[in-house]
Amino acid sequence: MARHNGHNKQHGAHGQQNSGMQGPAQEPQAADLGQVREMASSAVETAREQAQAGAAALGIAVRNLAGALRQGGPHEGIVGTATGSIADTLERGGTYLAEEGLNQMMDDMAGLIRNHPLPALGASIGLGFLMAHMCRSSR
Repeated sequence: MARHNGHNKQHGAHGQQNSGMQGPAQEPQAADLGQVREMASSAVETAREQAQAGAAALGIAVRNLAGALRQGGPHEGIVGTATGSIADTLERGGTYLAEEGLNQMMDDMAGLIRNHPLPALGASIGLGFLMAHMCRSSR
């Protein structure tokens, strides 16, 4: 039994020595981790702001396209009606994108998928096949 107690004392000494070595070594690592976390958070926020600004600019461009289509397109007959309808849709989409931004768009998409999961799944599969076909044909 004395041997067992000696082993525990020896193991305890090693444990104290290791914990003494790990303490100072872990402090710089924790500081580095905090800096990395802060830099990553800052980069994500910058990317989010740039995406929002890009979405607003895209919305304005789409609204301008709608105005150009409305002015330059035919105004009478079936083609005029279709042109006006397309211009109205583009204008609404551009306004939505410019005013609501990406966050609202993501929330709306999540709600749509939650309310209609099977059509969303079908659309996702169809979009995947379409993208795969486009990638194969571009080679």
